[in-house]
Amino acid sequence: MKKNVRIVINGAEHRAEVEPRLLLVHFLREVAGLTGTHIGCETSLCGACTVLLDGMAVKSCTVLAVQADGRSITTIEGLAASENLHPIQEAFWEEHGLQCGYCTPGMILCAHDLLQQNASPSEQEIRDGIGGNLCRCTGYQHIVNAVKAASRKMNQRQRAAARAAD
Repeated sequence: MKKNVRIVINGAEHRAEVEPRLLLVHFLREVAGLTGTHIGCETSLCGACTVLLDGMAVKSCTVLAVQADGRSITTIEGLAASENLHPIQEAFWEEHGLQCGYCTPGMILCAHDLLQQNASPSEQEIRDGIGGNLCRCTGYQHIVNAVKAASRKMNQRQRAAARAAD
């Protein structure tokens, strides 16, 4: 028996009739047509499928589409608010925090969640924060550097916005 779902993805509402067992990662890719969310292990080990569910990082291979009914999802495609990259995306580019790019969308969204909770994390806090996401190409140092750089960028922009508001 199929179920009707309504999920807001990157600000746009998506309605569909789905099998109750359909994973959110498959909904995003096959129903919504958003292929930035990657399918890695499908066992919740790699984190390539990480998205933001109501602002919190989740592995979309562990969430059913019906569980996301009425909720808000942000994928890598929706992270930037305009044609410009989000500061985290900029930092990954500038600090070489990506290699093949397969883990990158999940890593960036995981970093986003971390930086929302802790605007200035230490290197160890960054390593702990991205610990559920695997990268098979790097030794993680460039990714850690990218998250540090993103933290600086986001903090600088926040300070500049606060000064402009005064």
